[in-house]
Amino acid sequence: MQIGIWAQPVVALIAGILILLVPRLLSYIVAIYLIIFGILGLVR
Repeated sequence: MQIGIWAQPVVALIAGILILLVPRLLSYIVAIYLIIFGILGLVR
């Protein structure tokens, strides 16, 4: 449970930096983000 509280801001920060560096990664990062948090939402 504790992991979910701090993981989301950290993931958002890393994704933002990667998107600034390589804008083509945007669709991949968004897709991975949605898949991971969708699975976590179903598991809870």
